Amino acid sequence: MKNQQTKSAMVPAAADAGMDYSVSPCINVCVMNSQTALCDGCQRSLDEIAAWGSAGEAQKRAIWQLIRQRRAAR
Repeated sequence: MKNQQTKSAMVPAAADAGMDYSVSPCINVCVMNSQTALCDGCQRSLDEIAAWGSAGEAQKRAIWQLIRQRRAAR
């Protein structure tokens, strides 16, 4: 994942208080959208999906924040 994406995804701590970032965003609707290069189900890129299993807490938090931004933009 690119560092610029991580920085732009940061939100105030109060906005995500209580969120369990260790839970996978996968909802078993695994269809990659060729126009967005994101999964239609979880809104993650292939790189984010592949990294999830070995990602640390900070990386998972950054991915979740990107997902929320992507969902809000739809």
